Amino acid sequence: MALAELEKIESAATSSAVLAGPSTIVKSQLRFAKPLLVTGDILALCCALFAAYGLRSRSSWDDLRIEATHMRYAEFALAGLPGFVFFFFQQRCYTARFVARRVDEIRRVFNAVVGGVLVLMVLGYASKTYLSRAWLVTTVPLGVVFSMTIREFARRIFKAKREAGNYLRKVVIVGANTEGIELFRMLDADPTLGYQVVGLVDDRNGTQARKSTQQTIDETLKSVRDNQATSVIIAATALDIQVTNRLIRNLLDDGVHVEMSSALSDIAAERLTVRALGRMPVVYLEPVHRTGWRPLAKRAFDVITSTLLLLIFAFPAAIVAALIKFDSTGAVLFGQERLGKDGRVFKVLKFRSMVTDAEAQLAVLAAKNEADGPLFKMKHDPRITKVGRFIRKTSIDEIPQLVNVLRGDMSLVGPRPALAREAAEWPEELHNRLRVKPGMTGMWQVNGRSNASFEEYTRLDLYYVDNWSLLTDIVIMAKTVPAVMASRGAS
Repeated sequence: MALAELEKIESAATSSAVLAGPSTIVKSQLRFAKPLLVTGDILALCCALFAAYGLRSRSSWDDLRIEATHMRYAEFALAGLPGFVFFFFQQRCYTARFVARRVDEIRRVFNAVVGGVLVLMVLGYASKTYLSRAWLVTTVPLGVVFSMTIREFARRIFKAKREAGNYLRKVVIVGANTEGIELFRMLDADPTLGYQVVGLVDDRNGTQARKSTQQTIDETLKSVRDNQATSVIIAATALDIQVTNRLIRNLLDDGVHVEMSSALSDIAAERLTVRALGRMPVVYLEPVHRTGWRPLAKRAFDVITSTLLLLIFAFPAAIVAALIKFDSTGAVLFGQERLGKDGRVFKVLKFRSMVTDAEAQLAVLAAKNEADGPLFKMKHDPRITKVGRFIRKTSIDEIPQLVNVLRGDMSLVGPRPALAREAAEWPEELHNRLRVKPGMTGMWQVNGRSNASFEEYTRLDLYYVDNWSLLTDIVIMAKTVPAVMASRGAS
């Protein structure tokens, strides 16, 4: 990296430190966050317990003649609440680093609720009181749903506050190599991650020779103290192991939170397992399974879901077809050759949103391309019809692609189906996206859509291919609805 660019980044980190103010501000901002979240969980669990009892009372699952009175159930519910709270703390549901991802949070909340239900069972056994199995079983899903609803609300508040510059942990990054700079750029670009970079420690002298171990340690400790930082992130590839070990000891002795990058980029965290290998902790990478039952399950999901969606959208699609026919001359559907899995060419179907000679006009408009790389995007494309502008903005034009999914040319989730002329300009690495079927929606669509740069487009598509799982598909499908409703990045 050029020295001028490094100095610019270090200057940005320094100015951020000046604007950040004392760390006590962050502590005062967060002082009531945990108690409020605990209170929210208690209210959610109370609602779950009493709602489960209400549902049980209307069922015929148990013999009502041998059940305790309503008041007795209320007493057990209240007596069991401390047990629920204990398991929420035991599962670290109030520690940010353990619930940063929703998937991890749901798993921990589920375990905590199950633990609380076990407490109720023990209380019932100890007091020789019969407790309805229906009540206990129903409490689990209701408890998870109600608690996660409260937590999703809290998550959105935190996100908004962090975007406004609040609730940020002040952090110093150690290592000014490529990895360290990427860490800085990522944290600087996305405050919702919860960090504010206030210092960047370069472990090298101006001659590119490494500083001594003590110099690096002293400079890091000075940066932490001067900027009142509470965390340090070490770029694993920047430091020698001896420097890293001594630096970590000093930082932990000073009460500083220490994190280390894994030296891996765009590898899903759930694929990583830390284990001991002698005296060295190593990271094992779980392989991505693209054979066996998983692709069969994905195909079954595609067929069932696309069939249901076609039935649901049949009437709206007929209206759209009539509007297209009335608005401009030409066919209702537009078929375009795209690249499928392993580079196989197929015709992707869409409702026609442009004039019939749109492809012929592309050469004239190429100079007005607003996207980087081989993609073509134009905010005010003159080829788009009046109806076309609406159906593209709402993604209605993509409904016919459900037929492509049924045929097996596409999947509901996958990389965007690319044009052959785009693929001709791809870097070699991007051809790996052809290892899977293209999709109607994908990581690129829900995270950036047409506003994303070509570099981001490449990164997100390859991330999906390298880390595919059924759970990933479900998460992307869930994110697609709000992305479409917000018309994010549509053109």
